[in-house]
Amino acid sequence: MARTSKYANINKAMSSTVKWKAGLYLRLSKEDGDKDDEGKLESDSISSQRHIIEDYLIENPDIEFVSEYADDGYTGANFDRPDFKRMIDDIRLGQINCVIVKDLSRFGRNYLEAGQYLDIFFPVMNVRFVSVNDNIDSHLFPSSMDNISVSFKNVMNEEYCRDISKKIRSTFVAKFENGEYLCGFALYGYEKDPVNKGKLLLDPIAAEVIKQIFQWFAEGKTYRWITFKLNELGIPNPAKYKSEKYPNYRKDIGKSGLWNIQTITNILKNRTYTGDLVQGVHEKISHKIKKTRKTNPDRWVIIENHHEAIVDKQLFFNLQQIMNRDMRISQKTKELALFSGFLKCADCGRQMVKRLAGHKEFRDIYHYYTCATYDMQTKSVCTRHTTRSDVLERVVFTVITKFIAMAIDMEELIKSINSSPQKAASTSKIEALLSAKEKEKMKIENILLDLYPDFKNELISKAQYLLLKDKYETKINAINANIDSLTKVLEQEKEGIDGTNDFIKNFVKFKHVDKLTRELLIALVDIIFVYEGGGVEIVFKFQDAFQRAADYINTNRNLIADSTFVPTNELKERVNLVEVI
Repeated sequence: MARTSKYANINKAMSSTVKWKAGLYLRLSKEDGDKDDEGKLESDSISSQRHIIEDYLIENPDIEFVSEYADDGYTGANFDRPDFKRMIDDIRLGQINCVIVKDLSRFGRNYLEAGQYLDIFFPVMNVRFVSVNDNIDSHLFPSSMDNISVSFKNVMNEEYCRDISKKIRSTFVAKFENGEYLCGFALYGYEKDPVNKGKLLLDPIAAEVIKQIFQWFAEGKTYRWITFKLNELGIPNPAKYKSEKYPNYRKDIGKSGLWNIQTITNILKNRTYTGDLVQGVHEKISHKIKKTRKTNPDRWVIIENHHEAIVDKQLFFNLQQIMNRDMRISQKTKELALFSGFLKCADCGRQMVKRLAGHKEFRDIYHYYTCATYDMQTKSVCTRHTTRSDVLERVVFTVITKFIAMAIDMEELIKSINSSPQKAASTSKIEALLSAKEKEKMKIENILLDLYPDFKNELISKAQYLLLKDKYETKINAINANIDSLTKVLEQEKEGIDGTNDFIKNFVKFKHVDKLTRELLIALVDIIFVYEGGGVEIVFKFQDAFQRAADYINTNRNLIADSTFVPTNELKERVNLVEVI
């Protein structure tokens, strides 16, 4: 142990009538240390504690030094410390029967646990406890252990720890809100910026793995399939990859470094891959223990567009929506069925289940969907709602292509409207009015700024100052209201001008699609209701965006040369499959 020779010299100077075999306990938390100084092997405070106890040993020859226990960089909020545990084991083995600390705060800051050791464990084990600076000695001054000041100091030590914990949490939150990435290692798929450790940069190798995982899941592959595929390809899991890339990454990775389903699930649910930094997801249950719990989403700190995205944001949120649904796996392909998570009974609201029907000898085999309530629970609550899979697939694809074609037409019409001379003139007029109002506002603000110096220089009276101040502030408020109104009108005038309408953007990108895929359903379809008698209703996403685009076209119909096009009323369609068959 460090400083053993010094302790040996102390022991030589002691009387031969040694009664107590001492273990010296030293502790310093990370927040109090000075280990950032690379030239130091231990904190100054540890050395200071040791010197104080050395002096005490010299003055008490009946105590013999046996061992030193030092937890440098460990919190006092709990007793989960390696050298403290070693000391307790040595007490049980009878190697020491005296514990000496500089003061109670070095022993621990957890009031309840500290009390259990001081009031129960040490007396039962006949251990002498000495706190030098607190003048506590359970052998020489037994009453010092019963003194109310001991309990009070333990409580104060715990309150100090609680207060430090709150301050650290507040500091973290402030840094979260400032967009600083605070984890020790970058999230798999990224690496820390070598210049600014609080920023994230793409890790090209890992980022490609992340992209592939999301792509496979969008195509209908299951968590299990993705897990097996990655392991089959010999791609190391995140922990294994980090341990190979960063020598100081010490997370227990086991021997295999294989992927598992939980890792895949965590990746698919992590919004940080969209470029949004999400922190504060977990918190310590208490400053006394190391365990953490997940916080409520409304307490998460999210900085949008913080770093380069690996996964398209729209795809990510589409997958989150589908992950929360009941998804059936094809027993033949071991993959998610095409419509898994999309079909619901229009009457009872339960998922539809896939079944096989037909005669093998006549090769008349087909799949169909039926209501889960009717099929698996009770036939008295709901009916079959039977729908053939092949017919449903054909009809849904036909309806989707219809809306894709409509999105293409609407995009062209909006371009035509926005490029028309009348529209350009109208927009320019509003922009000119808005610019004039901004200039007027700036002029009045400058006048308002000059009022106070005029008042201080006695160029105007106090009554005049207050009257003019109120007058110009009222004018500024009126101009601000006017600016807000003009801005809204301008936004309406420019609706769709930059092609950011979600309905048009998401439907048009599939204009070359030639078959129905799960990726297509995830991107465009919200839900498909199946009615008794063969009817289905396909409800699409982006209802609000569609309505804005349709309203914009109808409002500006006078600017369109060919005004025969009329958008449908809603972004959904009811189809009778019986008629299709």
